[in-house]
This record gives sequence, structure tokens and C-alpha cells, in this order.
Amino acid sequence: MAEVKHEVFPSQSPLQEDYSKGDVTTAEGGGLSDPNHVNLERALKARHITMIAIGGAIGTGLIIGTGEALAKAGPAAILIAYAWVGFIVYLVMCALGEMAAWLPLPSGFTGYAVRFCDPALGFTLGWTYWFKYIILSPNQLTAGALVISYWIPAEKVNPGVWITIFLIAIICINYFGVRFFGEFEFWLSSFKVIVILGIILLSFILMLGGGPDHDRKGFRYWKSPGAFNTYIETGDAGRFLAFWSSMVSATFAYLGTELVGVTVGEAQNPRRTIPRAIKLTFWRILVFYVLSVLLVGTLVPFNDKKLAFAIGASSSAAASPFVVAIELSGIPVLSHIINACILLFVFSAANSDLYIATRTIYGLARENKAPRIFARTDRRGVPVFALGISAIFALLAYMNVTSDSKVVFKYFVNLVTIFGLLTWISILVTHICFVRARKAQNVPVESLAYVAPLGVAGSYIALGFCIIIALTKNYDVFTHNKKWGNFDYKNFITAYLGIPLYLIMITGYKLITKCKRVDPATADLWTGKDEIDREEAAYIAKREAETEKHAQSHWFYQKFVSWLF
Repeated sequence: MAEVKHEVFPSQSPLQEDYSKGDVTTAEGGGLSDPNHVNLERALKARHITMIAIGGAIGTGLIIGTGEALAKAGPAAILIAYAWVGFIVYLVMCALGEMAAWLPLPSGFTGYAVRFCDPALGFTLGWTYWFKYIILSPNQLTAGALVISYWIPAEKVNPGVWITIFLIAIICINYFGVRFFGEFEFWLSSFKVIVILGIILLSFILMLGGGPDHDRKGFRYWKSPGAFNTYIETGDAGRFLAFWSSMVSATFAYLGTELVGVTVGEAQNPRRTIPRAIKLTFWRILVFYVLSVLLVGTLVPFNDKKLAFAIGASSSAAASPFVVAIELSGIPVLSHIINACILLFVFSAANSDLYIATRTIYGLARENKAPRIFARTDRRGVPVFALGISAIFALLAYMNVTSDSKVVFKYFVNLVTIFGLLTWISILVTHICFVRARKAQNVPVESLAYVAPLGVAGSYIALGFCIIIALTKNYDVFTHNKKWGNFDYKNFITAYLGIPLYLIMITGYKLITKCKRVDPATADLWTGKDEIDREEAAYIAKREAETEKHAQSHWFYQKFVSWLF
């Protein structure tokens, strides 16, 4: 094993380095203990951070999870669900953006929770986020096994073989260091964006009859078998229950959008890039998610047996509804090419999820909120122990060896979704506290680099719906089986485990540390702001001087490409 010693992880801001010195008070506040430790130059470049965020958002939730939602709820139901949850996600991002643009802390939204709301919430949010990502990694590996089953059924080759290959590969990539990881993930995520845009264009052409069958499908499948499927009950009640069940898939698809909150401490020129990223989130949601879901619902009927999650589906059913759409249109070979691209999507997502899990537990250890051993790095700056503990949880993917991949995938979706919803709830509560503190201390709105369009009202709306979805998202475990003896305890546990765990962590932290909720009048809105302002001003001046030399070459990117990112 490589020599282990205390060094700064290259992608970490020097702001975070101070936490390792044992200043618990400063760490709790997410502030700066040394004014010299402020530097916006990072090992991960802006293009790396941008593509990691996008690559993490375009993953199994959109490419594979949509198939389950379509089979269960129907095309109109998933369109409404994805559009509505997308709006909720946009409100969450606006709330996060307002805080991040005011004070881009390296500790991200956990630091905001500690400063503006309650130290117990910051502690719990950090651990909840780690729980989410240690479950996401095995979930992606499970999705990979599902995708490969399109070519090689599990009856021929055990899914454990593919899981082992993927797991070794992503551990090695993460172990090689952040510079290699950043470059690797940049090109992989760039490929991802190109492919998903190509799939959207192809789907539009197929809908209009541009495929080999020249079948102008339009919205035919919205009439037969129908726009809404029924679930548990018949009639309008069954259609509503089917629609509400698709909320889980929609929520799962959007998880990872808040990743910008993790990278704010590493973003170059954060006061400009963060508001721009938040504003463009709306268009990314509209293009990548809502448009994709609309098109796939016109190309694949919800009762098609080729869907992996359809009732009576064969073992060779396609994991992605986009592959089914291409098969139904009669285009030879292309379905295999797209399935291979989707496999690459899954691999990229698994890679970045393990990276974020490692970074999260490493950050918690640096703030003395996790065992100190996870803050140790080797001589190349790789947090090997944080990587090791996160990789161990990825072994959960081996549940595929004895169980159906589709069933295991649903369990992981349940777990990830509840942890993701609790993360969003915590961000929204923190923003509400931030606005209260800002008003109590008479901070003018004009001084903010970015203001949430719907203000605190938007956060209250999003908070209410996040809580409702979290409590009711797996209602079918209570209604689907009439007899207690057939109670679906596995889905019940995976669906709601996060809630008691979340409450226990908040309560336990408050009892042990005796911490109190932050008073809005005394909330720390200022520590570190002056240092960041000065450093950013110097950074902007430097970049503007460089930009003048290359303004002509950057014109095409800024005009036609950057809006996607």
C-alpha cells in the first residue's frame, strides 16, 4: 500500500485544509480560520466540474428508470410527474444558488446548514448525502448488469461477473488521482451529452415517421393503450395511483442536480458561474428530461413486453425504453449501439458517484464529523481510506447474484430516493433560515449576486411537496397487499429507512453536543466573505486579461454550446 500521510487532497480548497487543524468551532461554522487560505485555483478545472455535474444528472434515472415509470403509469402520467418534479428541483436549485452565490463555501450546503440553521442539521445533511451516494454506486452497477442482460441473459452469465469488472475499473480510476479522474470524466460526460441529444433528435424523427417503417406514430399510443395506466385500482383512482407511483422514478431521475452545491468551493469565479448554472438548470430540465420523457412516451406503449419492467417481460427485455423505441421502429443494429452507449452512461455515473461518496466522507472527516482516518491521504493526495469505505458499500450490488436485477434495482431506487428527498428538504429548510437571517440583519436584496425568483415562498412550496412525496412515495406497500401476511416489508424498509435514520442523527447530535438552533439575528453571514470577494476580484481581473487574447476563439462556444452546460 502507498505511504499514508496527512496532505491536502488536490481537488480540495485550502479552505477545507483548515478543518484538519482541529478548529472545531471554525469547522462547524464552515468558515475560514486563516485568511491566507483562500484560493480559487483548483485541480479540477471549470470544464471538469461542469461535466461531472451534468454527467451525474444524466444517468440511470433518466435512461433506465423511465422504463419502469412508463410501464407502470403510462406516457401522460410520467410527463406530468417529470415536469412537476422538475419544477420542484428548479426551486431547490434556486434556493441553493442564492446561498452559494452569497458565500461559496467549500463545505457546500452542509456548511450553510451549520451557519444559518442548526449544527445538527449540517451534521445530518452531510451523512445523509453520503448514504445517498454509497447506495447510488451499487445501484449503477446493478443498472449495468441490467443493460448487459439485453445481450447476455443472467441465466447464461451471472451478473456478478459484470459487477466485478465495473467495480474494479471505477475503483482504479478513482485511485489514480483527481486529475486523471477529472479528465476521464470530462470526456465521458461530454460523450454522454452528445448521445442523449442524438437520442432526442432520433426520437423526434421516429415520432414523425422518419424510421425504416415510415410509421408516423405521433400520439397514437396515448389513445391505445392509453395515456394513463391503472395501478392497484381501476378507473380514475387507479390512474391517479399510477401517476403518483411515477413520482419515485421522477425524483430518482433528478437526483444529482444539486451536485453544484458540492462543487461551489472549487468553482472558478463562483459569483458568476453559480447563478448562471442555476438559471440554465431550467433549460437542462426541459431539454434532457421533459422532452426525453415526452418523446419516449410517443414511441413505446406502456404495455409493450419488450420493456424490462413490463408485466411478463422476457429476460432479454431492454432495460432502457429508448432501446425499445429503436427496436420497434425497425432500425437494424442501432439498438445495440445505443445500448452500448447506455452502458457507458451507467459506467460514467458509477464512476462519478463513487468519487462524490469518497469526497463526502472525506469532507465530514475533515470537519471532525466522521472518524479522522477518512481524512488521511496518500502521497499523491488520494483519500484512500475514504475511497475504501465507500467502495465496500458498492459490494451491495452483489445482491444481483441471488436476486432478479430488476427487483434489486427497485430496492436501490427506494433507498436513494428517500435520502435524496431528505437532502432537498434540508437545503430548503436552510434557505428559509438564510432568508430569515438576512432580513433580521437587514442585508439588502440588492447586495446578493443571485436571488431566487420565487423567494422564500418558492422554498416553502417545494418543501411542502418534498415532504408529501417522501411520506407517500411508496404507498403501495400499504395498499397493494390486503393481507398482513403478504406485507411487502422489503420495499417498506428500503422506502422509509432514511426517515427514522435522519431524525435519529439530528436528535442524537443535539443531545451529545448540546448545540442549539441558530438565532437569525446572530447567524454568521459574513465570516470569510471579504477574503473570497478579494480573491475573486483578483481572479476575475486575471481571467479577463486572458479572455481578451482568445475572445474570437471562444465566441462559438459561448454563443451556441455553453447554454447546454
